[in-house]
Amino acid sequence: MILPIRAFGDPVLKKVAKDIEKGHPGLSELIADMYETMYEASGVGLAAPQVGKSIRLFIVDASPFAEDEELEQEERDFLKTFKRVFINPYIVEEDGEPWPFE
Repeated sequence: MILPIRAFGDPVLKKVAKDIEKGHPGLSELIADMYETMYEASGVGLAAPQVGKSIRLFIVDASPFAEDEELEQEERDFLKTFKRVFINPYIVEEDGEPWPFE
């Protein structure tokens, strides 16, 4: 099911998302719906708050970046299969070169 994507300024986007407890009801269905929503919007990532759920969850499918001919073949091969679900993620360290993205 395609979910409505919340726009900038929506209150749910300003809330601190809650951790997901083990056995969260409907989690698998939500993840499937988020992928469907993301693909319909031609996206490569989507967070649960963007579809109105204030929980710590986001999905990524970086396979479209594998078509970037400026990347090394090894990077392109890695990106072809980079499809992940992140549950209760926290940033513990940030490094590397800035990557411009629109």
